[in-house]
Amino acid sequence: MQKLTRFEVTRLISARALQLSLGAPAMIKTPKETSILDIARQEFEKKVTPMSVLREYPDGRVEKIEVN
Repeated sequence: MQKLTRFEVTRLISARALQLSLGAPAMIKTPKETSILDIARQEFEKKVTPMSVLREYPDGRVEKIEVN
């Protein structure tokens, strides 16, 4: 797997936190008082985030990187 940039990681975690705040089910078990942002971070660290990254290069190539 290719290494994600810090910007891609931030975007993934924030997008997942938004999904969770809108009612998406969490992919991991957490205590009730855990914040949505912490749940999104934990999902990313455990590689269960249901997302992928599309990298577009200047030469027109597009690369899809699966996060999980």
